[in-house]
Amino acid sequence: MNGQRCIQEGQGPGVKKLVPVDKAVGMVLPHDVTEIVPGKKKGPAFKKGHIIRAEDVAKLKDLGKFNIYCLELGPEDVHENEAGLTLGRLACGPGVETSLKVVEGKVAFKAARDGLFKVDKDILFQINLLGDIMISSRHSNSLVKKGDIVAAGRAIPLVIDRQTLRRAQQLLEQANGLLQVLPWQISRAAIVVTGREVFEGRIEDAFGPAMTKKLTSLGVEVIGLEKVPDDTSLISQAIKRALSLGAGLVLCTGGMSVDPDDVTRKGIAKAGAQGITYGSPVLPGAMFLVSYIGKVPVLGIPACGMYFKTTVLDLVLPRILAGERIGRKEIALLGHGGLCLSCKKCHYPVCPFGK
Repeated sequence: MNGQRCIQEGQGPGVKKLVPVDKAVGMVLPHDVTEIVPGKKKGPAFKKGHIIRAEDVAKLKDLGKFNIYCLELGPEDVHENEAGLTLGRLACGPGVETSLKVVEGKVAFKAARDGLFKVDKDILFQINLLGDIMISSRHSNSLVKKGDIVAAGRAIPLVIDRQTLRRAQQLLEQANGLLQVLPWQISRAAIVVTGREVFEGRIEDAFGPAMTKKLTSLGVEVIGLEKVPDDTSLISQAIKRALSLGAGLVLCTGGMSVDPDDVTRKGIAKAGAQGITYGSPVLPGAMFLVSYIGKVPVLGIPACGMYFKTTVLDLVLPRILAGERIGRKEIALLGHGGLCLSCKKCHYPVCPFGK
């Protein structure tokens, strides 16, 4: 049996007979044999293609491998590495890349640029319904940096039926890019801070610095920051000035409640905003507003944006920067997972908020 290919475990397509490891000297391993040392390492003790030597037998037994399955692949059998390469080749959409290096049957996908990660959840679900093949990903609409792992996939058994792989290929081709990272479409923004108390210097402006920090952290240049009192016409004029400066996004802060002095919403409407969506099923952020003047998003940020580190703005802003148009439907969908737990130490985005 010298030179035969073999597998370490599994009863799938192509499995022929069991061979005691003592008699497996000279056989070629078709995949990695993994060694796990709790708390220290997890990796291949023997790599794919290794020819078993007499001195390897004791080590294999230490790893709990007392028997080897001999394998002969038929025309309808697919090795895990071939399946992984197929997933890697077809699942990458714009902004996602893979080295096509299969390790223990798994292929990893990385962000090729900063941006907004998107996954076709329906196609992903259908692929994972097939059995024997899987892809796991980050949540769609996640903010990612270049080089971040966004997904991983593999064949689950060592050998799968070719028909399963064909069906996965069809689904991936249908998705036309299962995994994508959308680049930022907006690079310049302006901030309009409303409130007579701030305009007159009675209190220090906390909104402006908070919004500037949030925007610049995403690579957006703040080209204007203007403070105006609670006056509908003056708010409208400030928004128009921001547009004339070339802002691709305008954030209007404060004045979003039903208090008679809070007229920011009226100022946004007077400036010519269309498609105004006021209110969101997210806490903090119930009084959030999104609207558009032409193609430019004009957002109304409620008081929570000044006091809380993470709000509805953090869920919506990356999508807007990536060029998505947000309306009532998109806002309504945020209700599931839209309750911030107000943890003493905020770990967003590694938390349930917005998921």
